Amino acid sequence: MNFVSKSFWAASIGLVFAASAFAQKQQLIVYTALETDQIKAYQEAFTRENPNIEIKWVRDSTGVITAKLLAEKANPQADVVMGVAATSLALFDRNGMLQPYAPLNLDAIMPAYRDKKSPPAWFGMDVFGATVCFNTVEAKKKNIPIPTTWKDLTKPEYKGQVVMPNPASSGTGYLDVVSWLQMWGDDAGKGGGWKYMDALHENIGQYTHSGSKPCNMAASGEYVAGISFEYRGHTNKAKGSPIELVFPKEGLGWDLEGFAIYKGTKKLDAAKKLADWASSKDAMRLYGKNFAITAQPGVAPKLAGIPDDYESRLIKLDFDKAAASREATLAEWSKRYDAKSEPKK
Repeated sequence: MNFVSKSFWAASIGLVFAASAFAQKQQLIVYTALETDQIKAYQEAFTRENPNIEIKWVRDSTGVITAKLLAEKANPQADVVMGVAATSLALFDRNGMLQPYAPLNLDAIMPAYRDKKSPPAWFGMDVFGATVCFNTVEAKKKNIPIPTTWKDLTKPEYKGQVVMPNPASSGTGYLDVVSWLQMWGDDAGKGGGWKYMDALHENIGQYTHSGSKPCNMAASGEYVAGISFEYRGHTNKAKGSPIELVFPKEGLGWDLEGFAIYKGTKKLDAAKKLADWASSKDAMRLYGKNFAITAQPGVAPKLAGIPDDYESRLIKLDFDKAAASREATLAEWSKRYDAKSEPKK
């Protein structure tokens, strides 16, 4: 065999192996509400350990992803749901849409931050909790005092100066509404939670379709107070925005960014590998760069501006109740307050 033939043969073999490797690479379709600035780091870390699995992300806000998955129930497209609110995952579980699986690191995850069943239908990654981003510069110009409670935001001086997420499209908005109803009562639209939201509505400038946007709007000075979550507040303050993070005294609503395998996936082995990674200490360390509380305790470093007793301020949350009442709660909320929502794109 001459040199040219040998070279051609070697090249041909190389192409065959490359084609074989490419053919063996599995693509996982992952539905997510993760922030875009988180996805890259998580994907790179997982791919280093699992080079033969390619993730295709389908990303939107929690409300949109939740509605999309429910609409696709009869013809599922997702293999995995990752970084979506646990209140939504509990709803999917009630609808028989999830494949229970106990990941390798399940025992390290705190019981409060995972599904109670064995094996669990879902597990938590990290906690995202309610925070008010308060623009101190604009507040001083308008002579508005910094709030310390949720009820402070209903005072006359805040009129038109508060922005919060729409709970139908934002997981952050839904955790706010759920927390107020669970703290102060629902009672078929007449409870203390609804009375609070009626009063707050008088001061709302706009309801956004993103959980991050209210904090971004407060950071830019468009509004004085943006009801958001601690990740976005922490990152905006770290960039130098003139905001203080307020953690209202009555208690903080919260939810989990969670993980679940979609029932009926044809790529179950690959989905399990992603679940094993997502529950690992290495993954938790990455979550801890963004969030003060991870589902595995003692992993997250202290984040600047987040109080030491942050976890103890989280309200006692009933995930099953939040999932069961979601449709009725959102219908009531929309009837009362949707007129101030920003236009949908």
